[in-house]
Amino acid sequence: MTNTPQILDELWSRGKPCPFSEIIDVRSPGEYAEDHMPGAINLPVLNDGERAEVGTIYQQVGPFPARKLGAALVSANISNHLHSHFADLGKDYRPLVYCWRGGQRSASLSHILAQIGWRVSVLNGGYKTYRTHVLHELETVPEALTYRIIAGATGSGKTQILHRLAERGAQVLDLEGLANHRGSVLGNMGPQPSQKLFDSQLLHALNTFTPATPVWVESESNRIGNVYLPPKLWSVLRAANGYRIHVPTAGRVENLLSEYAHLVADSETLKRILNALRTRHGTSPVTDWIQHIDAGRWYEFVASLLAIHYDPAYGKSSGRCYPNVGQNLPMRDVSPEAVDELATLLLAVS
Repeated sequence: MTNTPQILDELWSRGKPCPFSEIIDVRSPGEYAEDHMPGAINLPVLNDGERAEVGTIYQQVGPFPARKLGAALVSANISNHLHSHFADLGKDYRPLVYCWRGGQRSASLSHILAQIGWRVSVLNGGYKTYRTHVLHELETVPEALTYRIIAGATGSGKTQILHRLAERGAQVLDLEGLANHRGSVLGNMGPQPSQKLFDSQLLHALNTFTPATPVWVESESNRIGNVYLPPKLWSVLRAANGYRIHVPTAGRVENLLSEYAHLVADSETLKRILNALRTRHGTSPVTDWIQHIDAGRWYEFVASLLAIHYDPAYGKSSGRCYPNVGQNLPMRDVSPEAVDELATLLLAVS
């Protein structure tokens, strides 16, 4: 077993090499998909169906036949891994293995690997210990960093600015990227991570930053799609200073038409999403939006959506959520040249 608190602190510390050749999660693919340690690979000793089958037999027949079946399945799966994943690894290979609680599943693989001659470590307490570590760290790590908020109405190019800052070497926390969601009614970017996986990815990102320089963050709400920011991070972000970007409506419309080109190309999906806004805005505005879409009046549609839906919501929440973001910076548009100019200015004044 490893010294769990120490190894979890060291695994993703900035500037320190990982002490293991690999981190192996031996839980089922479903458990792994819900959440796993950053960088871990999945070599299940029981797949989802096998795990369910063993559990059913345990409950309905008894522990002994369940263990017999489990042993046979685990042995077969480990054999497959030995013939595939481990076949070409040398004698200096050193893995860290974990399962749900550091029990039989991790012990089964680690025992075989150790018998081969590899130096194997098993995470004491398994994933449950790791998850407790993540929640504890998310209560303390956010306070060790200094943040700079980039605020601005929808379409102001906040994400492009963040990406340009990152390209220029700045520390950037891309919350929308981690959440796989743009944080708005049209912000779906595909399947989102579970809350647990979002927490893991967020902590991993925070652990790469140094307190010596600011971390740039977009002015998100505490909820991004279906995931939530940890309370401590939300608290320190709300207290942070930053800059409010102002772009003329025409520039924001053009930017949004480019960013959401996939919805322009799939107008039926777009209309279904908009219909959900009838309870908030009434029938008339939504009907107008759909008519604009059907007629191909995309500029008029986006301008109206900004005026009726996005801008009022931003006006109500921006000052309340980020009261210390007071410095206003104008941008003529969201062209690459304008984004680059603003990134240069932000790096100069930060």
